[in-house]
Amino acid sequence: MKSAILFDRFDLKILAHLQREGRCSNVNLAKSVGLSPSPCLLRTKRLQEIGLIRGYSADIALEKLGDHVIVFSEVTIGSHRPHDFRKFEEGAGKYQEIVECYNVSGGYDYLLKIVVSGIGAFQALMEKMLEDDIGIERFACRIVLRQPHGRREYPLGAIAARQRWE
Repeated sequence: MKSAILFDRFDLKILAHLQREGRCSNVNLAKSVGLSPSPCLLRTKRLQEIGLIRGYSADIALEKLGDHVIVFSEVTIGSHRPHDFRKFEEGAGKYQEIVECYNVSGGYDYLLKIVVSGIGAFQALMEKMLEDDIGIERFACRIVLRQPHGRREYPLGAIAARQRWE
């Protein structure tokens, strides 16, 4: 595990606010966290430079775009040498439909979140991945029926609770 980056309560407030409102102006951000605009901008730039803020994006309502299916797929690879993990990860990274990929512990090696236009598209994707021979030994699928709860914000306060403050 990488060591935590030192930051203070103002940095945490900036991060929390930007999670909720990534398009806010620096003036509004500064006002909401209790800083003047110039130091707020310097802190935000620092958080970007050190990689705590990776970018800004929009929360897209997929259901308004059209029919889609979200599938969680549990993937087991055939061999467990470092090269085999890299081969799978590089291969899986080539498919835009795989929106999240986690190397996990337990009964399988990877958990993939896949977004496709329908079941047929998912089947075609899995067949292509098997044909590409990226190391898949077996996979199981869980089709999302509905999402009763979802949160795009990380619990920053809980994660940073053990942080050594500057």
